[in-house]
Amino acid sequence: MTIFQDQNYTQSVSATAEKYVFPASFAQQRLWFLDRLIGPSGLYNIAWAIRLDGVLDVPALQHSLDALVDRHEALRTGFIGQGSEAVQIISPSMPLACTLAELPDMETDRDGAARLILETAANQPFDLTKAPLIRTLLLKLSAQTHILLVTVHHSVFDGWSLAIFKHELAALYSAFSLGVAADLPDLPIQYADYAVWQREWLRGGVLTRQLDYWRGQLSGAATLVLPTDRPRPPQLSYRGTQAAIRLPAALSQDLKALAQQHNATLFMVLLAALQVLLHRYSGQDDIVVGTAIAGRTRQETEHLLGFFANTLALRADLSGNPSFCQLLGQVRKVCLEAYNHQELPFEKLVADMQLPRDRSRNPLFQVMLVLEPPSGEQGGAWAGLSVAPVAVAQDSAKFDLTLLWTEQPDGLSGVIEYSTDLFDAATVERMVGHLQTLLAGIVGQPDCTIGELPLLTAAERQQLLVGWNATQTDYPKDRCIHHLFETQAASTPQAIAVVFGREQLSYQVLNAKANQLAHYLISLHVAPEQAVGICLARSPAMIIAVLAILKAGACYVPLDPLYPKARLELMLTDAQVPVLITQGEYVADLADTQALIVDIAQLEALLSSFSTHNPAVLSQPEHSAYILYTSGSTGRPKGVAMPHRALVNLLNWQTDGLQQRPERRVLQFTSLNFDVSFQEIFSALSTGGGLVLITEAQRKDPRLLLAAIVSHKVTDLYLPFIALQQLAHTHASVLIDSHLAVIITAGEKLHATPAIKQFIKNLGGCRLVNQYGPTECHVVTAFDLPEDIRTWAEFPSIGRPIANTEIYLLDCNRQPVPVGVFGIIHIGGDCLAKGYYQQPELTAGKFIAHPFSNKPHARLYDTGDLARYLPDGNVEFLGRIDNQVKLRGYRIELGEIEAVLRRYPGIHEAVVLAREDQPGDKRLVAYLLHPQQGQPDISALALFVKAELPDYMLPSAFVVLAEWPLTPNGKLDRQALPAPDLLSLRLGHNYAPPSSATEEAMVVIWQEVLGISPIGVHDDFFELGGDSLFAMQLLVRIEEHFHNELPLSLLFDEPTISSFAKQLDVVLKQNNASKHTPIQALRRKSYQITEL
Repeated sequence: MTIFQDQNYTQSVSATAEKYVFPASFAQQRLWFLDRLIGPSGLYNIAWAIRLDGVLDVPALQHSLDALVDRHEALRTGFIGQGSEAVQIISPSMPLACTLAELPDMETDRDGAARLILETAANQPFDLTKAPLIRTLLLKLSAQTHILLVTVHHSVFDGWSLAIFKHELAALYSAFSLGVAADLPDLPIQYADYAVWQREWLRGGVLTRQLDYWRGQLSGAATLVLPTDRPRPPQLSYRGTQAAIRLPAALSQDLKALAQQHNATLFMVLLAALQVLLHRYSGQDDIVVGTAIAGRTRQETEHLLGFFANTLALRADLSGNPSFCQLLGQVRKVCLEAYNHQELPFEKLVADMQLPRDRSRNPLFQVMLVLEPPSGEQGGAWAGLSVAPVAVAQDSAKFDLTLLWTEQPDGLSGVIEYSTDLFDAATVERMVGHLQTLLAGIVGQPDCTIGELPLLTAAERQQLLVGWNATQTDYPKDRCIHHLFETQAASTPQAIAVVFGREQLSYQVLNAKANQLAHYLISLHVAPEQAVGICLARSPAMIIAVLAILKAGACYVPLDPLYPKARLELMLTDAQVPVLITQGEYVADLADTQALIVDIAQLEALLSSFSTHNPAVLSQPEHSAYILYTSGSTGRPKGVAMPHRALVNLLNWQTDGLQQRPERRVLQFTSLNFDVSFQEIFSALSTGGGLVLITEAQRKDPRLLLAAIVSHKVTDLYLPFIALQQLAHTHASVLIDSHLAVIITAGEKLHATPAIKQFIKNLGGCRLVNQYGPTECHVVTAFDLPEDIRTWAEFPSIGRPIANTEIYLLDCNRQPVPVGVFGIIHIGGDCLAKGYYQQPELTAGKFIAHPFSNKPHARLYDTGDLARYLPDGNVEFLGRIDNQVKLRGYRIELGEIEAVLRRYPGIHEAVVLAREDQPGDKRLVAYLLHPQQGQPDISALALFVKAELPDYMLPSAFVVLAEWPLTPNGKLDRQALPAPDLLSLRLGHNYAPPSSATEEAMVVIWQEVLGISPIGVHDDFFELGGDSLFAMQLLVRIEEHFHNELPLSLLFDEPTISSFAKQLDVVLKQNNASKHTPIQALRRKSYQITEL
């Protein structure tokens, strides 16, 4: 036998004395473990098929297959478990039965029928305990046309093995059919010898050096989170399919030339390109991609069949927007170092890393890249036959995505294998197009930064930047807001404009009172665009004040009386308010302001002396209509100055097509500090409708609110999501006789809860419209939910941009993202605010130059909100970019946790925060809305969540609230959510002793396997330090004690003694204790073979 020596190896593979039982290799051990975990599956089947045209010598083919099985022990190998380990059981001889099949002559769709037969056979699971783990099927299409299908389990085979198999099968068939001897190389060892050698060699210093390298390389690697078409299921199903990809020969040659220029390989170029694509799709800089390596570093293994292939996790840092050439240099270095440390089995690395348990993902990476060499012929010539490959689709996917490239004479071709749980075919087809565009861009501009490399096709770019932003519509650009009201007042002077309880004001009276107050403000020398404060309770006086300030040419600054005094003072100072309109009960709290305080309740007599005619003030559309204050990240509120022109455009769009109907009534629900209040007021007063005011008590009580809606015959209702949910939950079971025609929700992400669906259904004929827009732009998009409530998404789209408004979804380099990929919402068009009042630096940072417009001084507003385009052009809103947190190295989308919590019975809403109540101790805290009597079972809820989410996404505490704390605008006040009592609400449990015989036995077994005592029945196996190795040991002990075979997945699904014992008791009742189970029979067989 050849002894191969170099600096990395001090031992050689040596032949092992003939035995029937051998240890499994580390790679085989993992596949055996996965087989126990996920159950029977064709996931690790390797299928190959060829079409044979000519006179087929079937006996020669059978002899050839038998000779291959006799030549390679791997094809006579099965597995059983001994303790927590797998061992190989090798039969001394074993003929391979070739299944024969024939298509009926009357079959019309012969291609379809053949494809179905082949795919069914290729995906049929193997029983790893029963050798051989190879099947062959010969399908006869006609007298001189056959298809041969060979299916082998990956535990005894790999890609290199397939090339050997093809070559040797062709050689053997030709030899048998011609009656000559086949010229095949001798095999100095068999795969089992390699498995023994691997376990002996990989220990001590060798193992330490390998582990040290990989720990340093992969420690803290981020989990890749790609945008998917559906939420990731809590457990991998491995369902998948494939999409084809092909590159032109010229592009393929250019990629090879680029690799040579940088002393790299084609694989390195393709890897760097894939990592750029994943970076651009996910927005993440830390990208890990897996790849397969042959693992045949020893000459003795060159001609062996077996599972030698190893997996390498290749990590790249794409931060700082490097050029592609710079990235390629980094990738080259990473690959070369990985090749020098390729001997560490991936299974050993995963075990050593002690990664958090996550059954929804693969360990370390979710995307795989493989480059196969040119396929050439199907292993060589078959005597008297012409041979052609036959594609066989396999309905599985091991990873989220696997990109498999093959070098062909006419260019690179390949397939993308993808998880159908996550991705639609159309999404992957777009991904293929983006990768092709990216690769073409790389060879054209290799020194271009990765953030600027082209990704979109020309057609996509045109659609995203132009087609879906074609919103240009005429509107009265020369008019101001109050002009619209004045025109309406002149048109319908006697119509009811404002209703407050029993008080009503006609348009004529409202206009007259507003004019008198406006003339009074002008007499106080209020200048154009000067800020005038309003601090009034809900009443007609508040509406009069708003109109008067606008008529005087000034802009109004709402000051909610419910705000803290300090915040009101800060807003007054920041806006430099010279005049403040308020009322008696608020005067004392505002006495410290430098503004002139006008008590509107004391002005009635004085105002009667002022003109009731419209003031002749030359207000300009570019002038500010209001300044609304929003929270600032520095703690200083930001004043958003909104011009008349933007608001006129909004009203023109909002009221387009509305007929002037005096019976139209709009409820004024929101605080004047919330921009939706503008919509409420002026969508009514610019169209002849009535504005219905309500008291603060009516706003806060859903029962009083609905009573007001019904009694005042309200037709149009604007509500934030939380307020809508409260209203719906209170009245979901009641048929409602109201005049409501439309409910518009905005300000928060809409969740179409069952209560809201039922509420809309009960209203009968009422539309629900979802609008989106930050204060800096007001309304930007709108989505009218379908009439058929059954078709509603749980989180409805925010729709498309409104008239004269543009929306762009951009990445961190401000490049447009593809359909389906999340980007930051940037807004352009006539909806933009002027900026932040008296904060030019902040304005310049958020209102940027428009990169896609030729108009002078065009701007975009960077919202900091995440969204993505759906294929139909509607926009799906995700949330604030800062709603994503990083905890213990993992990027976590809090909304994903919230969605799981909402599925628990009795939980109406959920909010998750990452709190750091103690420095350096950041924890996830779940807040649950549970208005019913009694508390939910936190222990049961914790177990429910643990079954759905990986460990690093589990909340550390749960806080149950009967109602949400709300801001004066009616939105959730996250700052007011209370800190949790971590001692009483943490996930852990106090010690609980066993309460049944099953639990008692389980406690003993757990304590012996884990070496921990005491263990309570509510303690979690994995939190106690259990891993896959311990899991197998534990399962074997439980099976031995209870004389029943159990699926390994049961321990992952039920990781506490209490929950596991309940399921075990069910199994024990169903099974006959005296019946020998398969695993017991296997152990008897193992004993007999060992004795032989």
